[in-house]
Parts: sequence; structure tokens; C-alpha cells
Amino acid sequence: MLSSEEKELYSRHLLIKGFTEEHQKKLSEAKVLVIGAGGLGTPVLLYLAGAGIGKLGIVEYDTIQLSNLPRQVAYSKKDLGQLKTEIIREKLNFLNPLCEMDVYNDTWASKNASQIVGGYDILIDCSDNFETRYLSNGISKKFNIPMVYGAVHEFEGQMSVFNYKGSKSYTDLFPEKEDQSSEKHVGVIGPLAGIIGSMQAAETIKIITGLGNILTNRLFIISLKHNRIQYMNF
Repeated sequence: MLSSEEKELYSRHLLIKGFTEEHQKKLSEAKVLVIGAGGLGTPVLLYLAGAGIGKLGIVEYDTIQLSNLPRQVAYSKKDLGQLKTEIIREKLNFLNPLCEMDVYNDTWASKNASQIVGGYDILIDCSDNFETRYLSNGISKKFNIPMVYGAVHEFEGQMSVFNYKGSKSYTDLFPEKEDQSSEKHVGVIGPLAGIIGSMQAAETIKIITGLGNILTNRLFIISLKHNRIQYMNF
């Protein structure tokens, strides 16, 4: 099923007990939409491309700023001022040219979300505000695809999976309010974004392959400041 090059490329997957060529084939056929290519989005995209996801959609409108670099380590000073979508696409192409990419250099908004999401199997929300997350949740429910959620703030991160095989939704955990305002810029320690983004990528791989337990109806919470991990049922 896999070419000799693919067998070598994904050899460490195939050494995992219970992980077969069929599982790798499922990854190569999967289509995943990622909202945001910042602190969470960059590790998500790097690890999913590396894992052999067949198609990645990237929604991001921003350019690379100096303040991005400590946590968005896919970018460097030579990329300053350039579109994140174009730079991350180039990086992913070098990492795994077998991964197809569609980039949407635009905001994720109600005017275009339904048009963008068509054809994707999973939505990963890597945004930094409630308004976008509520939109992602609504689109996830409308198109009956799971939403893999992550968020970071200072030393604390969260992750969960919503709308997967009848599981609970983002609004069950965070009821929608009229005031969806949030700070545009919040403090965050760089490695935290890498941890949560990597977990979002891993959870996506588990959903696609069917291997492992999916983090539904529970919220994973980590505090790097206090070296504490918690799970909250909802």
C-alpha cells in the first residue's frame, strides 16, 4: 500500500504496536482545516504535515511580526512582514512534499467559513478569541465534523475535542454570550503553545486512525507554572 519511500518516511509510525500501513493510508487520505497559523497553528501544521496528512487547509490573514518569534518558531527574522500563510506553506513543502496544501489568506468569518470548510474532515481551531471559536464550533456542528480545540494564556493551556460522534460542544463548556470581547494581546510562555499545539495534532491523528481514546466531554488543563495537569468533565 505504501511506496518504499513512504515506508521509510513513516517507519517510526509503523513500529508502533497496532499501527499499520492502513492507518498511515488513512492519514494520507485525510483533509484537515486549521484555523490560525500562529502559536498553536504552527506546531499543529508541522506535526500533521510530518505525519503524512493528505491535505491541509490553512486559514490565516496576518503577517509575521517580531513579537511572534518566541512562540511561533516556524518563522524567523528573515520572514518579518511576510504573510504567515506563504511562509508556512513553504516550510511544510520542504518538510513533506507529499502533503497537499490550500491556503486562505483571509479572516475566518461567517461570510466565508461555510465555503472554506466544505470537503474537510476535521476542523482544528488555533485561534485566540472567543468570537472565532464560537464560529468554528457552529461550523463544526453544521458540517458534522469534529472540532479540535486549544487555547493558551500565560502559563496555562487547555485542549478538548468537540462535536465528535455526538460528543458535547464548545458551547456546553463555554455558553455563548452577547459580549464576546477578549484581549487582542495576551501574555504566553512560548513552550506552552508548542505543548498544546502538539496535543491538538496528536488528537487529530487519533481521530483519523481510530487509535486511542479521544478527549471528548473532558477538558485537559495544564499549568506550566505549577507543574500541574487536570481534567475537567463537562
